[in-house]
Amino acid sequence: MAPASKADKKAALDVAAWLFNIVTSVGIIMVNKALMATHGFSFATTLTGLHFATTTLMALVLRWLGYIQASHLPLPDLIKFVLFANLSIVGMNVSLMWNSVGFYQIAKLCMIPVSCLLEVLFDKIHYSRGTKLSIMVVLAGVAVCTVNDVSVNTKGLIAAVIAVWSTALQQYYVHFLQRKYSLGSFNLLGHTAPVQAASLLILGPFIDFWLTKKRVDAFDYNITAVYFLILSCTIAVGTNLSQFICIGRFTAVSFQVIGHMKTILVLILGFFLFGKEGLNLHVVLGMILAIIGMIWYGNASSKPGGKERRNYSTISEKSHKDGLLSESRELDDKV
Repeated sequence: MAPASKADKKAALDVAAWLFNIVTSVGIIMVNKALMATHGFSFATTLTGLHFATTTLMALVLRWLGYIQASHLPLPDLIKFVLFANLSIVGMNVSLMWNSVGFYQIAKLCMIPVSCLLEVLFDKIHYSRGTKLSIMVVLAGVAVCTVNDVSVNTKGLIAAVIAVWSTALQQYYVHFLQRKYSLGSFNLLGHTAPVQAASLLILGPFIDFWLTKKRVDAFDYNITAVYFLILSCTIAVGTNLSQFICIGRFTAVSFQVIGHMKTILVLILGFFLFGKEGLNLHVVLGMILAIIGMIWYGNASSKPGGKERRNYSTISEKSHKDGLLSESRELDDKV
């Protein structure tokens, strides 16, 4: 009974982590859509800096209350992570500006095969045929839902390549750093969020002016806009934390695959909240195909040989790493 109950507990925590990520991610997208589309706050990079500043404040409060213990992250690893993360944010914004919506969505879909490649190269992960096919089904379904007109230009292609690789490296690095240094999700956020907040709040206004030709200090900060700004920053704490928890518990590839459920939910909520324009048969079929692929991926990757390392370390080393990982997840489970 003990192994079964332990497995049941892990499954329940896994589901809770995914639901936490989906709810906060979909919520922040809806709030940001209202903030940017309705109230005209188009300063995405600066907004992300405010998100990390709020996350930093929350981490400081939790550390003061004793929920976060002191930990160490070497400066070179911290700098590399922040570089990947900031390149991801700026790259995605520039890619959206320079590319059509269709090509932007295709570029986002490319993050899954890139994440797979990183796991194959660095973690020696082997994927079964069923797992590979399920990923292809997910990509096909999401592509049918989101990809419309596709036009490509040189500078847009370069921006998309930078955005895809930096995002994939950032998400891989989350899992890598948690595993290497036995860091819980909020411990890692406590190290990275302040540096990201400082760098994005300094560079963000200049980048946003370059992208939008508008100054963030000239925006009309009325009561409604400020309310949505505060709400966006509050939800962002959960979004950042849930992303680190999910990637720490799973992998960047699994996070990307099942994370496309957020895309489907955003589409559905968008149709209900912002009008049903664009809702047609092929979009509905694409949603169904993507959901089938996600369920298939969950089953295929969990089977023996579905997704496993080719070269295992010695038993003692593996047991040691497993022990460190279980300790690093205790705070995540409590949160």
